[in-house]
Amino acid sequence: VSFVNSGLISFRQTLGVILGAAIGTTITAQLIAFKLTDYALLLVAAGFALNSFVKNEKLRQTGETILGFGILFYGMHIMSESMVPLRTFGPFIDFIVQMENPFIGILIGTLFTASIQSSSAFIGIMIVLASQGLLSLEASIPLLMGANLGTAITAILASIGTNRDAKRVAFAHSFFKLFGVLILIWFIPEFVKLVEIVSPKGSGPDDMVLTSVVLPRQIANAHTIFNVVITLILLPFLNSFARIITWILPDKAEEETSKLKTKYIDRGQNLPASLGLSLTKAEVIHMAHIVQDMVNNFISPFILKKEPDIKWMDQKEDEVDFLRDNINAYLLGITSGNMEKSRTNEAFQIMYTIKELEQIADFVSKNYNDKAVEWCKSKAEFTDEGKKELIDYHLQVIKQISRAIEVFRELNLEKAYQMKAKHKKYRAYAMELEKSHYERLVKSVKKSIATSEMHLEILTLLETIYSRATNIARIILQWSDDVKYTPEEDE
Repeated sequence: VSFVNSGLISFRQTLGVILGAAIGTTITAQLIAFKLTDYALLLVAAGFALNSFVKNEKLRQTGETILGFGILFYGMHIMSESMVPLRTFGPFIDFIVQMENPFIGILIGTLFTASIQSSSAFIGIMIVLASQGLLSLEASIPLLMGANLGTAITAILASIGTNRDAKRVAFAHSFFKLFGVLILIWFIPEFVKLVEIVSPKGSGPDDMVLTSVVLPRQIANAHTIFNVVITLILLPFLNSFARIITWILPDKAEEETSKLKTKYIDRGQNLPASLGLSLTKAEVIHMAHIVQDMVNNFISPFILKKEPDIKWMDQKEDEVDFLRDNINAYLLGITSGNMEKSRTNEAFQIMYTIKELEQIADFVSKNYNDKAVEWCKSKAEFTDEGKKELIDYHLQVIKQISRAIEVFRELNLEKAYQMKAKHKKYRAYAMELEKSHYERLVKSVKKSIATSEMHLEILTLLETIYSRATNIARIILQWSDDVKYTPEEDE
C-alpha cells in the first residue's frame, strides 16, 4: 500500500506480490509448529549475548533475531503449559465444539485476527490449543479461513488517507482472501483429508504425544496449502481481477488544489531506516528535477527577450523550499537512534545534496525575478558571439546537473570523478568566455559595452550553479564507504 501510494510501483504490479506475501507469511506458522520449545532458553541466551556484547552491527542484528525467536518459542511453551487445565473445563470444551460450525469458526477467526492484526499470532495460539488436544483439525480449518480474512484489516487501515491506487491494493488483498474463503468453505472435509495426506503421521502409542506433534504440523500445513492453492487459482487471471477492481474503484476526478505534497515520503509512515532512506533519495531526485527545470528555463528571457514567467518560477521555488523542509524533517525522523555508519553517511550525503539543490534554486529564482523583467523591457541585445557563449555554457551547466542526479541516484563513483575533472575544465572555459567578452569591450563593440554587466552576471551565476552541482559529486566521493578520498584544494 505504501509503495503504491508513493508511486514506486503500480497497482497491477502489486497483485502478484500480494499472493506471494500470503504464502510467505505462512512460514511463521511452519516455524512455530516445529517442536523447538526445548531449545527456547538456549536461543534466548545466545541471542542476548550477541545483541548485548558484540560490537559488530550485523552480528548484533542477528542476535536480536535469535533472541526474538527464543522469546517466541518460550512464550509458546508457557502458554501451552498454562492451558492444560482447559482440557477438563466444560464450558471451554463446549465453545471449541461450536467452532466446528464453519460459519462460527470463520467469524471468530476473522474478528480475533482483525483485533490483533496478525494472522501468524492467532495461528500460533491455535497451534498451542491443538498441541494440548483442545482443538481438532476440523475446527481449525474455519478458524484458519477466518484468520486469512481478518488479516486484510491491516491493509485496509494502511490505505486510509492514501490515493486511489493504494486503496485498490487494500481492496485486492481483501478480495483475494474472501474469494479463497468462499471457494474453500464448500470443500472443508476434502481439504481436511488433503492436509492429513501431506502431513506427517507420527508414531508411538501415546495419543497425547501424537496430538502435540502431528496436529500443529497439520494446522501449519493447512495454512500454507490454503494460500498456495488460492494463488494457483488466481494467478492466471490477475489482469482480469485488476480490471474488475479498477471498475469497482474507478478513478476520481482530481480536485484542483494548490497544496504542496511530497511524492514519495510520508511523515506518518513508520518505516525501517533502509527503506526510508530509499524513499528519501527518490524524493530528492524529484526535487532535483524541479531544480533542473528552473535552470533550463532561466536563460530564455535573456537570449530570446521572452517575457519571463515569474509566477511559474515562484511556484517552483516554493515547491523546492517545501520539499527541502519536509525531506529534512523526514530524514531526521527515520535516522534518530542507533544506525550503521554507512546509513549515517548516506543520510549526510542526502542532506548535503538537498542543501546544494536548494541553493541552486535560490540563485536562479532571485536572478530571474530581479533581472529578467528589467532585461526584457530594455532595448539592449547581446552580440551573436555573446549569445552563443552563454547558450553553450548554459548547456554545460544543464549536463552537469544531469550528471549530479545520476551520481546521486546510483552512487556512481566513476561518474563523480568525471564530474570533478569536468569542473576544472569548464571553470577554465568560463574564464576564456570572460576574456572573450573583454576583448569585445576593448574593440568597443557597442552591444558588448551595453550588455557587459548582465553578460558577466549570467556567466558568474552559471559558474556558481556548475560548482554547486559538482559539490554533489564531491560529497559522494568524500563520504562513500567504497573509496578512500581526500578532497583537493580547488585552485
